[in-house]
Amino acid sequence: MKPVTLHDAQALPLWRRPIALLFVMAVAMPIAFSTWSALLNNFVIEAAGFDGSDIGWLHSVREIPGFFAIGVIAIIIFMREQVLGLVSLIMLGVASGITAWFPSMGGILTLTMLSSIGFHYYETINQSLQLQWIDKARAPQMLGWLLAAGSGATLLAYVAIVLTWETLGLSYNSVYLVSGGLTALIALACFFIYPQFDAPHPQVKKMILRKRYWLYYALQFMSGARRQIFMVFAGFMMVERFGFEVHEITALYLINLVINIFVAPLMGRAVAHFGEQRTLMFEYAGLVAVFLAYGGIYWFGWGVLIAAGLYVVDHIFFALALALKTYFQKIADPGDIAPTAAVAFTINHIAAVFLPALLGYLWLTSPSAVFVLAAGMASISLLLALLIPRHPAPGNETRLTKPVPVAAE
Repeated sequence: MKPVTLHDAQALPLWRRPIALLFVMAVAMPIAFSTWSALLNNFVIEAAGFDGSDIGWLHSVREIPGFFAIGVIAIIIFMREQVLGLVSLIMLGVASGITAWFPSMGGILTLTMLSSIGFHYYETINQSLQLQWIDKARAPQMLGWLLAAGSGATLLAYVAIVLTWETLGLSYNSVYLVSGGLTALIALACFFIYPQFDAPHPQVKKMILRKRYWLYYALQFMSGARRQIFMVFAGFMMVERFGFEVHEITALYLINLVINIFVAPLMGRAVAHFGEQRTLMFEYAGLVAVFLAYGGIYWFGWGVLIAAGLYVVDHIFFALALALKTYFQKIADPGDIAPTAAVAFTINHIAAVFLPALLGYLWLTSPSAVFVLAAGMASISLLLALLIPRHPAPGNETRLTKPVPVAAE
């Protein structure tokens, strides 16, 4: 099929345009990944007897492909980004679908690695395509709607789990197979439904590290380190400390999803109105407070309602991370988007590869110390956000950038 330019794609029916494909992919990915995540803590504890150290190692293995997301640059030399994104989705779906077939430490780690390759390569390509295909003026609002679409798809999956897990006596195997298979089938269908879209600016197909993007790189690094603590240990705490079962932890996820469906578009509007700097500062300040409050659960013996409330608030703050995408879109050369998305993913996962395993051992002696460390990371992000200018642009990437002199007429 002959590639279609973004301009010519506007003549296609709405459901076959590039933005429609972004929405379909935004719906397909979390069906497999979010279901895998929702069942993970209960599955590994029941099937393989994982403790805090084991779960730390699992997530370290899961993040290795993210560290090597830079490999995307080599692949797009001979494969279109759109094709690679869909192939990665299929890989994620298939690997997630057969997770319960191998209920051992080795089997779980192997399939986690395979599904993680699909997830991280998809996310790298997805971010690149979003920033190439969506106009800068519409990006904050549209990214918010894409987040809402993903939350809506995950909501439907979680509602099904909550309503049928106990009443129908579902097994981990059946839920993993259905969710992973559905993601793979949707991605496969996209190969035949959508044409190949050509962005107006050819992408640089080699690794680039630009000095002027240093603040974006630093924020990505801190984001990856901080996010791991939440993803690995916040959910694990709900199961280990408060004994949450599958349908209970899934119900907590449901609350997050319902809120995100309505809040994510508002977050996009907030970024467009207040700017990236103020939005990110608000996010990071909020996360400092949330992580310290997580520590308070262990210091003061706070109960399950406070823990669940913090978990929900945590999710709301993380939705504001779309401001980091739009900050980069505003400062980037158009041809840098794909290679920098890959480089940024690798930077984002530097700490993610070793941090969960190391903190897993710390968790065994002092869970509160893990959350205090996360609060410190959020504080560093807050300080970095102070350097984002009110109106980011090429040549005005940070508040430390020297003004470009204007030649006299």
